[in-house]
Amino acid sequence: MAEISRLSTADRDFEQRLEALLAWESVSDAEIQERVDAIIKAVREGGDAALLDYTRRFDRWQPRTAADLEIPAARIEQARNGVSAVERAALELAAKRIHDYAEHQKLTDWSFHDDHGTLLGQKVTPLDRVGLYVPGGKAAYPSSVLMNAIPAKVAGVAELIMVVPTPAGELNDLVLTAAHIAGVDRVFAIGGAQAVAALAYGTERMPAVDKIVGPGNIYVATAKRAVFGQVGIDMVAGPSEILVLCDGGTDPDWIAMDLFSQAEHDEDAQAILLSWDGEFLDRVMAAIDRLLPTMERRDVITAALGRRGALIRSRNLEEAVRIVNRIAPEHLELSVEHPETLVPEIRHAGAIFMGRYTAEALGDYCAGPNHVLPTSRTARFSSPLGVYDFQKRSSLIMASAQGAEALARTASVLARGEGLTAHARSAEYRGNA
Repeated sequence: MAEISRLSTADRDFEQRLEALLAWESVSDAEIQERVDAIIKAVREGGDAALLDYTRRFDRWQPRTAADLEIPAARIEQARNGVSAVERAALELAAKRIHDYAEHQKLTDWSFHDDHGTLLGQKVTPLDRVGLYVPGGKAAYPSSVLMNAIPAKVAGVAELIMVVPTPAGELNDLVLTAAHIAGVDRVFAIGGAQAVAALAYGTERMPAVDKIVGPGNIYVATAKRAVFGQVGIDMVAGPSEILVLCDGGTDPDWIAMDLFSQAEHDEDAQAILLSWDGEFLDRVMAAIDRLLPTMERRDVITAALGRRGALIRSRNLEEAVRIVNRIAPEHLELSVEHPETLVPEIRHAGAIFMGRYTAEALGDYCAGPNHVLPTSRTARFSSPLGVYDFQKRSSLIMASAQGAEALARTASVLARGEGLTAHARSAEYRGNA
C-alpha cells in the first residue's frame, strides 16, 4: 500500500502540516552553490577548453575539439528522418497547437497623443538571442523543446541556441527532431552548470545569449540564479506539482492516475487531492493502492507520494477554494461539474485544467498553452512562459512644443523638490523655447 498523508481542515494542526507539506527550497545548499560558482568561473576564464573538460568528466564521452560539441545540421536532419512517422506527426501537431496559441500572445506597438499633442507609446522588440536548456540523462524531453522554442520564434527572436547534455555521447532523435520542427538555429551537446555559464558569458565557439530558458537539475537551477543579471532567465523551477480539486463525481481511477502523472517525474514532485467528500478520498486511496503496482515508475511515484503527496479534506467548496489559493499550484485541475463558475475565484495557479475530461497531461504535450509554469507557490506572482517572455518593451515619448511647455512646469517643481537643479533647468529650457 502507498503511504500518503491524510489532512483535514478540521484538525487542530492542519495549518502546520500544510505549511510543512508545501515547504520547498528550490535552490540548494552552500556546497552545491560553491561547486556551481567554481564551474562558472572556469568557463568564463577557460572558454571552450573548460567546456571540453567538463563534458569529458561529467558526460562520459571524448570530444576532441570544440567543434565536436556542436551538433551539425546534417545530424539533426538525419534525426528527423529517423524517427517514426507517428512520432514525427505527433510532434508536428503539438508544435502547431503551441504555435497557434502563442500567436495570440504577441505584444504589439501602440501610441496615442495627449491633449497637448505629445506622443506617448510603447515599442515592442524581440530579444536578439535566447539560450534553451533541455534536460538529458534520466529522460528525454522533446516537449520541452517545443514549449520553450516555439514562443521565442513567434516573438521574433533572431537566434535560438539549444544546449542538451548527451551522457555517453548518445543523442536523442526525438529531441533533435523537436529542435528541427521548432526552428532552433544551433544545438550544442553540453549540459549542467557549464552549459548555463557558456550561454551567459559565451565562449570561443558559443555566442552569449540575452536570456536562458528551460528546466534542469539542481545544478542548472543554481547556475541560472547565479548568472541572472548578466542575462535574463525564465524562472528557477522547483519540482513538478499538481493539485486536483474534485467534488467526488469523477472516476477515482482517473484522479489516481492524474496524481501519478506528476508524481512519476521525480521523488520530490508533489501530488495533492483536495475534496470535501471524505468517502471519495477513500475511494481514490483505494484506486492508488490498486493501480500503483501496474506503473512502470512505481518506485518513484511511491517515494513522491510518501514525501510530499496528500489527500486533503475540506469542510466545503468555499474552504477548498481558499486552500487552492494558499497552495498556488503549478497545475490545478478543477474536476467538478461546473468548473467555469470557480475560475473567477482562483487567484493563484500556473495553469487551470477545467472539467472532468481535462487531464493535466494534455497540457504537458499538445493542448497549446505552455507547460513551463511557476512552481513552489510562485504562481502568486509569476505566469506561464509565453511569447511576452521573449519580447521587451521600450517607452516612447515625443513632446510637442506645447507639451514641452506644459510638462516643464510640473517637472521643474518636482525636480527642484528633489534638489536636482540640472533636471529642472533641462526641462525649463524646452519650456521657455
